[in-house]
Amino acid sequence: MRRLWLLFAQTVTIALALFFVYTAVQRPSVLPKPVPLAAHTAVLADASAPPSPGSYRAAAGRAMPAVVNILTTKAVRKRHPLSRDPFFKRFFGDRDEEDDQNSLGSGVIVSPQGYILTNYHVVEAADEIQVVLPDGRKAAARMVGTDPETDLAVVRIELDKLPVVNLGQVEQAKVGDVVLAIGNPFGVGQTVTMGIISALGRNNLHINHFENFIQTDAAINFGNSGGALIDTQGNLLGINSAIYSQTGGSVGIGFAIPVSTARNVLDAIIKDGHVVRGWIGVESQEITPELAHSFGLDRDSGAIIAGVVRNGPADKAGIKPGDILLSVDGKAVKDTNEMLNLIAQLSPGGQSTMRILRKSRESDLQLTVGKRPPAKK
Repeated sequence: MRRLWLLFAQTVTIALALFFVYTAVQRPSVLPKPVPLAAHTAVLADASAPPSPGSYRAAAGRAMPAVVNILTTKAVRKRHPLSRDPFFKRFFGDRDEEDDQNSLGSGVIVSPQGYILTNYHVVEAADEIQVVLPDGRKAAARMVGTDPETDLAVVRIELDKLPVVNLGQVEQAKVGDVVLAIGNPFGVGQTVTMGIISALGRNNLHINHFENFIQTDAAINFGNSGGALIDTQGNLLGINSAIYSQTGGSVGIGFAIPVSTARNVLDAIIKDGHVVRGWIGVESQEITPELAHSFGLDRDSGAIIAGVVRNGPADKAGIKPGDILLSVDGKAVKDTNEMLNLIAQLSPGGQSTMRILRKSRESDLQLTVGKRPPAKK
C-alpha cells in the first residue's frame, strides 16, 4: 500500500510539472516582458548635445579638414663603395646609385584655389610632393615658391571643394590664450594638442633670418612642421615650425610663425613667385650696457652699424660704421631685429629716411632702398 501511495505522489508531481512547462510555452505573456530598445538607448549620451564646458571640439572641427599631410620624396645619389677601389673603378667608373629618401610633414590649405602653406624645410629639395587630405583624397602638389628666410613655402594642388582654414588676427592674441596645434606627429595620423601662448615676438633664436615666433607649450613633435596653430574659434594663428628639445620630442617649448608673416609671404609668392624685401647693405650689432658705456650713450635702444657694404645703399647715403640707427622713416628702432624687419618692409627702389646718431649728434640721411639678395642655402 505504501509503495502505491509513493508511486501516486510521484505521478502527480510529474504531471503538474509538465502542465506548468506546457502553459509557459503556449502563453509567453507569463514570462517577463522584454524591455523596449528605446528604454536602453535613452541612457546613452546625445551626440547632438552641446559640448561640455572646456571642450574645444568645435574649433578643432573647423580647422582639422584644412590641415593636410605632406609626403616628400627626394632622390639621393650615392657612390657605390667598390668604385673607390682603384681596381674595381675600371668596372664601376664614376657611376652613382640613386636612393629615395622620404619625409613627412604637415600643411594648411589657405585658399579654395588649392594654395597650401607649409615649412620650407618640409619641402626643401623635394623631387615629388604628395598631399593627403583628412577625407582620404590624395593629390600631387607643385611648388609655387619658397622663402627660406622665414622657413615658409607655398605649394598647390588641383582638387575641387577644398576645405579652407580661416586666417585669424594674431595681433589680438595675448600670452595665456588657449591654442591648439594640429598636425601629423611621427606619422601616427592627424592629432590635436592643446596648450597656451607662452610668449609672443620671440627672436634671436637663430632658427630663421626673420624671427617673430609665437611660443607655445602645445605639444609639437616631428611631423607637426607646417601644421596649424589655431585659437579656440578655429582661426589660424600660426604655422608650427620648430621645437626646443635635446631629445627630438616635445618638452613644452614650441614655436610657430605668426599668420601675419605667413600671409605676407603667401601674397608675395602668389604674385611674384618669391618674396621681395628691402635692403640697405649694413651689418648691425645690439647695444649692450658695455657698448653704451663705451660710446657714452644714455640709451639702450637702437642698433649699432658694425659694417657697411661698399657701394651699397647705406654707403652711398653716407652711413658709416659706428653710427647708431635710431629710426627708419620715423619708426623707432628698438634693436637689431626691429631694424631688420623695418628695412625688409621697405620697397626696393623707393626713398627712405634713416635717423642716425654719430658722435652724440642726430641727423637724417636719405637713401635709395636696394633689393635684398637671395638667401644663401
